Amino acid sequence: MSEKTMSKEDYLNKVQDLDFPDEQPKALQDTDFFTVAKERRSVRQYDSSYKMEASEIRELLETAILAPSSSNLQPWRFLVIQDQAEKEALLPIAYNQQQVMDSSAVIAVLGDRYAYKNAERIYSDIAKKGNMPEEVKDTYVASIMQNYGNFKEERLSRIAAIDGGIVSQQLMLAAKAKGLDTVPMGGYDEAKLKEAFNIPENLEPVMLIAVGKGAKAGFEKTRLPLDDILQWNKYE
Repeated sequence: MSEKTMSKEDYLNKVQDLDFPDEQPKALQDTDFFTVAKERRSVRQYDSSYKMEASEIRELLETAILAPSSSNLQPWRFLVIQDQAEKEALLPIAYNQQQVMDSSAVIAVLGDRYAYKNAERIYSDIAKKGNMPEEVKDTYVASIMQNYGNFKEERLSRIAAIDGGIVSQQLMLAAKAKGLDTVPMGGYDEAKLKEAFNIPENLEPVMLIAVGKGAKAGFEKTRLPLDDILQWNKYE
């Protein structure tokens, strides 16, 4: 039996040819967390005439960065790609996924491998707020610098990727709560992205997130049954 395969670009864009529901994304009447989590979908078709103000994007990011991170080092960094010419530069890098052009913005979520070098700044702010004695702050910072400073590059990358994933999910839920839609994208050429957008060497792309006003609803969620992926206490 022969197996049909597609190129990466065809694979990522084939979904555009599928029969999406002939409806716009659901307008939420209730934005409590459980409703937002249930109703968020990955939307790939956007109203290209809808433009977001910088203040709207900042509001989403301000909410996103309330997410937790390893040792509170907040390794996430964001590159907001909104200029149409820059989107055109991004399009082939992202294998010509149309949401790059039609969404209001594409946010590149990046992870800083060396975020631990901000420990003094972060923990000094904590101490100034009275949430940590100065001597405890000094001990924390020294421990972070020693431990993280001795981690291998692979471990630092993994920490940045995990924390980048956490902040990305919070960003997408914040967008849904504001009546906007998103789709996370892992389909792009990382090396070309870094080169084209002058991304510093210490920053690693985690994902791209298209955000804007959805023109068509994404597919209804299909998930494996919880009992198929859940174990209690330990694996037998």
